[in-house]
Amino acid sequence: MILKKGVVLQESLERILEDYHRSDGNLISILQNLEEEFGYIPQDAVYWFAERLDIPPAKFFGVATFYAQFHLKPRGKNIITACCGTACHVKGAERIINSLTRELQIPSGEDTTEDREFTVEKVNCVGACSIAPVVIINKEVHGKMTPEKLMKEIKNLRRGR
Repeated sequence: MILKKGVVLQESLERILEDYHRSDGNLISILQNLEEEFGYIPQDAVYWFAERLDIPPAKFFGVATFYAQFHLKPRGKNIITACCGTACHVKGAERIINSLTRELQIPSGEDTTEDREFTVEKVNCVGACSIAPVVIINKEVHGKMTPEKLMKEIKNLRRGR
């Protein structure tokens, strides 16, 4: 049983299944719809679809773990993506990421704060080497980032700006 804000979302799953049948969908379309609906791919939803479509759950998980666009754990309200490409690395990306995870008190091995306000992701390259180091905050690119500038952005997000 899948819950979102205390409500059973059987209707959402049924709607996604109906869309799958109507549009001759595939595994990726189901996963995209789940990601859009929940913000991640709930394990219970995978088993729900696997049972109804007679497709092994491993196929769903195989596709979901292959593509970076899919997430198997809940993510934060604010997504912070840090570039770790060569130019960003040389210009201090690791120092920025370390200060960010300390400030947000993200436990080692995790990427999302306990209150689900923030998720910190590392990517290999965002293709903006000329403005390195680069951090993307909620899809907005911020170049020539420093730990101080990033902390200011975090404070603004916490204040609701």
